[in-house]
Formats: sequence, structure tokens, C-alpha cells
Amino acid sequence: MSQWVVLVGRSSELDNGATPHKVMTCRDYLARPALFRGQRPKIINLSRSYAYQSRAYYASLLAEARGHRIIPSVETMIDLSEKKLYENALPELDAALRKATEKGERPASPIRVYFGYVEDPRLERFAKLVFDWFRAPALEVHLEPAASPLIIRRIAFAPLGKLDDAEMRRLNSAMERYTAREWRAAKTKTPAKYAFATLYDPREELPPSSVDTLKHWARVAARLGVDVEPITRKDLPRLANFDALFIRETTSISNHTYRFARRAMQEGMPVIDDPISMIRCTNKVYLNELMAANGVACPPSVMIAGREDFRKAADVLGFPMVLKIPDGSFSRGVKKVDDFAGLEKLASAWLEDSDLLIAQKFMPTKFDWRIGVLGGEPLFAVQYLMAKSHWQIINHETGGRPLEGGFKAFSLGEAPPHVLDAGLRSARCIGDGLYGVDLKETEDGVFVIEVNDNPNLEHGVEDQIEKDEVWTRLTRWFIERLER
Repeated sequence: MSQWVVLVGRSSELDNGATPHKVMTCRDYLARPALFRGQRPKIINLSRSYAYQSRAYYASLLAEARGHRIIPSVETMIDLSEKKLYENALPELDAALRKATEKGERPASPIRVYFGYVEDPRLERFAKLVFDWFRAPALEVHLEPAASPLIIRRIAFAPLGKLDDAEMRRLNSAMERYTAREWRAAKTKTPAKYAFATLYDPREELPPSSVDTLKHWARVAARLGVDVEPITRKDLPRLANFDALFIRETTSISNHTYRFARRAMQEGMPVIDDPISMIRCTNKVYLNELMAANGVACPPSVMIAGREDFRKAADVLGFPMVLKIPDGSFSRGVKKVDDFAGLEKLASAWLEDSDLLIAQKFMPTKFDWRIGVLGGEPLFAVQYLMAKSHWQIINHETGGRPLEGGFKAFSLGEAPPHVLDAGLRSARCIGDGLYGVDLKETEDGVFVIEVNDNPNLEHGVEDQIEKDEVWTRLTRWFIERLER
């Protein structure tokens, strides 16, 4: 596991006895580029000033060049240099502050936030949100004097050189809580080399991987010297404690999964799913254009931007046809319409919430192929059977819990080469991560329906044939990128 290193302006500013971590000056760090060669230390920059082109600035800048993970990053230093650069964060922070202080006295200004922790217990969630936006050791949130409701005037780095002894103790205590780790995975006989976070939602109805599956992966990863710890949406402030992130809840650009992916990328952590893949895969309109541009066969499609496109879709595709919301997932936001009246009714309703829809030619089959692709290479091959008395593999129209069809797994050697090839070519258009490519095999050839950035990976299903090789390859994918 990576070690923590604390950088200070002068050696006297933080006594080694105040923290169990290695302490060194920015000058020493800058002058010794080979000091941590072959390692990935996590560095906390506790300099008195983060001014542009200061030693602290260069320490964070060079840390990124050396592949070290640094807090605060140069991006954070720049963001906090001018209010106009972070004003997009203020509406959310203002709302959180007002909610936290609805009852009780007005908080003193400035509010000091150390590593996401704050002295006033009412402000605990607010402090974590501030730290989420601006990951820095010590921040000050200044309020507009006498404003009602409360309004944030500005956010800045706390002046570490002016903190009294009591505040320094608070800072040190918060730092130790931040750098501490809670281990949940089974321990190996020797200390783990890496620790991976797995983001999941214990309440999700159709998660891409169950809790039991994640526990299975943890057992496989432990044999390779990796600890796997499940985390939830509340753990974003702790993300930097880990070496890699595997997102195992349904992704969306509009929720916290995207924020986790972005934060992981900012930390230099390998992540599945990465933000670019999420952006590309969660929009079916983009996928359709991308596949067409790269010569990958897809069902005939028509973009619908308004009522004027209804007749075009009907003339080009005929009925029945499939209508899709661009960012639907797990067969949600995908419906079949049987006639023009059905198209008009459904598309009109969906266009109230989405500026674009995609209509595709209906291609009936008994099953859909799913080719799992990792790092540009095939990972698994499986057929998902249609749900009983339904045209999709998941039936959401039951009035209760969604019903799923069965499956049939294949070894990679048994899967039809033309199906594998179509899956690989389409996934490589997206990126280097983990993808599940849905395909239909018809008399006219193989057609890619979509590429999923957050594919199901369930123990006993997708890994039924390849078994632990699936999880071993997944673990090694992360390790290889950490050791590049």
C-alpha cells in the first residue's frame, strides 16, 4: 500500500511526533525527484502558501508529473485563486449550509474545514461537501456579514501559519482520521500491496454486481495482494485513501457515480468506469453516431427531435419499432411501439423531458449476445434470454419487481468469431475499460445494439465458464495501470 507523506515549508512547522507519517520540506521534495521511484506515495501539502509558482505550487505540480497523488492539487489551487473559478459550486454549498443551520445560532465566520471535518456538529455534511468540491487540508468558508438567509462570500485556504495551538491540534486530528483506513476484506498472510474501492448501493434493485459477487472478487483479489473494500456514496471524501476504484452501481452523468469517476481520474487512480466512457456509453444517440462513423453495423435508426420526425421514423423503420431515451439503462427507457398512434403518444411524452430520442428498427430474436470486453480484449461471452412473454431480457412492466430471462454462458473459444469481432470493434471505439456489448445475431448479420459502460458482472453468470479468470484479469487490469 502507498505511504502518506506530509510536505511542509520548513522542517520546524510540523514536528514528526505530531503525525505517524513521513514529514519532509517542499524544498527536499523538489530537489529529490528519485526519492520515491517505484512507489506511489500519497502526499499532503501543508505549506503556508499555495501561491502561483511558489514552492508549494511546484511541489503539487511535480507530484502529478511523478505519478504521486497530492492534496491539494494544482487544479484546486487555481480554482480557489478567484471566486469566478468556483462560483458554480456556490449554489449547492449555500443550500447545504442553510439546511444545516435552519435551527440554532448563526455559525461564526469563517467556518474552518479540516480534511472535511468541522467543529460544529451541525455542519458535518456541509463540511464534507466543501471537501468534496475542494480537496484541500484546511479551508475557510467566509460568510456574507448579516446576510439572511446565509450566503457564502468566499472560500479560501486557511492560513496555516496563523493557526493557534488548538487549531493545529484540530488539523492534525482531522488529518489522522482522513488517512486512517477501515479494512473489511479478508486479509492475506502478507500485507496487501494495493487497496481498491468498490462503489455500490446496498439498496439498488438491479445492481450490476451483487454484494456476494463483490465478496467473491475480494477473495480472488486478495490472492494477488489486493484488498477490496466496499464504499458507498457517502465515502467520496475517503476516496483518495485507495489506489483504484471499481464502480458497481448503475452509472449516470447526473448522479454521484460520475462525481466519483471524475475524482478518481483527478487523483490519477485507474477507474472503471472512467468519466469519458460514462459520457459516451450512457447516451444512445452518441453511440449510434459513433458506431456508424466507425463502420460497426447497428439497426437502422432515426433521430427524433420533434413531432416532425414521427412520420420519417415510421416511413424508414416501419412497425413495430423500438423507441429509446438516450440515457436509459438496464432496459429502462426502451419501449416497443406497434403503430403510429403508439409512436405519437410515447414520443410526445418522452420529448417533454428529453430533446432527442432514438427510434430503431425492431429486430426480434430469442436472445441477445453480450460480449464482455476489458482493455480491448474479450472477457466473457453470454446469451441473455428474453424474459417470459416479453421482447426484452428484463421486463419492467410487471407492476412489481422486474422479471429477467435466463442466460447461457459460453467459453471465449466457443463464441462465434464474428460476434466476438463485432463486440471488440465496437468496445474499442469507446475506450480501454470494461464494457458489455449487446448484439443481435440475425440472418442479415450481427448488429450492435449498444455498448454498456457498467455491464453486469455476476458470479455464476458472466463468469460461469471462464470462472476466476474473469476476476483475476479484472484485478490485473488495475494493477498493470498502477505499475506503468
